[in-house]
Amino acid sequence: MEIMSATSRTASGDRRPRTVEADVPSPPRFRAPRHGMSGVVAALQALTLSLAVVILPAITAFLASSGGPGDGTGWGRSVSVGAGFWLLGHGAPITAGGTHITLVPLGLTALAVFTGFASARRSAHTSLAAWVAGTVTYALATTAIAWLSGSATGWDLLAAPLGGAVVGGIGLGLGILARPDAPRVGDLTAWLDPYVPPVARLGMRGGALAVALVVASASVLVGAWVLAGRATSGDIAAGLAPGIAGSVILGLAQLTVLLNLVVWAVAWLVGPGFAVGEGSSFTVTGAQSGPLPSVPLLGALPGDDWANAVSVGAPVVVVLAGVVAGVFVWRRLDGATWLDLSVAALALALTAGLLVAVLVAVASGAVGPGRLSTVGADSALTGLLTAAEIGGGAVLALLWCRLGLRHPTD
Repeated sequence: MEIMSATSRTASGDRRPRTVEADVPSPPRFRAPRHGMSGVVAALQALTLSLAVVILPAITAFLASSGGPGDGTGWGRSVSVGAGFWLLGHGAPITAGGTHITLVPLGLTALAVFTGFASARRSAHTSLAAWVAGTVTYALATTAIAWLSGSATGWDLLAAPLGGAVVGGIGLGLGILARPDAPRVGDLTAWLDPYVPPVARLGMRGGALAVALVVASASVLVGAWVLAGRATSGDIAAGLAPGIAGSVILGLAQLTVLLNLVVWAVAWLVGPGFAVGEGSSFTVTGAQSGPLPSVPLLGALPGDDWANAVSVGAPVVVVLAGVVAGVFVWRRLDGATWLDLSVAALALALTAGLLVAVLVAVASGAVGPGRLSTVGADSALTGLLTAAEIGGGAVLALLWCRLGLRHPTD
């Protein structure tokens, strides 16, 4: 605050300096409404962009089709189909032609999260009010789209606000935290100190790192599957003869479920494997398949040629991810006791198992009637085995470091 010097005469006639505070405008007192409005704007921008990316191909498919408004289809129908597909990406089941579809296309989920991230980073203020307002707006708008499109009915309609809050909240939150003036994540989680010991939080970070390594390994594995099955996929695409516009739309549709295949590959690495249709099984010990939809991407599914003496040892990759996570935790421990190591290892294993179980549960579901009502992997079994394998690898690493690297006088 600027201080100006002045003089004043006292009763005795002496002159002495006095200070006068300059008129400085005070900062605005009520910023929450303005910050909240920025979150609302960011949420609407993100929702509009991701929805447009899905609806435009649906309209293009309508225009490129041989049918027209006279056969019962039309602009409104194509928009409704696109909106239903968009809702699937937010975890809201839809009913189409009497078929209940619950499989979440994770590619659309990633798109929605990215648009929320980009919009919040550019438009939202760095404040809790912006995040809360944006998340609520996104959830309400998702519910409105589900109701207007008519794709989600009954109890399925209740999944729209929950899925919108989760997807929108994650995307907007990441965008706000990526702003230059955002606080550090460690500062935001300081309130957990009385409830969650720092060593447990370190173990949780290690668990997240292990899962990231397993997912990266599964991505490489899917790339190998795609290369090995490119001939089969090409034959399926040639049989469909979708044309230029249809090929583009078919390719985009397959990209939306490519991340699902990566998650199924995680289940394959862990051991339980996955199914694409009731009665089918794809594991490291063999493949048992049945009639599959004519989707080129399914040509990349691992056949019996992927079951050999090497593939049986695939869970070793998961154990090695646990070893790396254990070393990560050890390098950040200072004077760790056996109790600290135990707490960190337990938190690491539980975090890894829970994350993989959630991923598998979201990436699995029904895509059609009959045998196609079972697609994906067993989330509970995969999560438990992941916790055991990653936790076992982490324990081995921590024991090795503790017994082999401790000071001789300890």
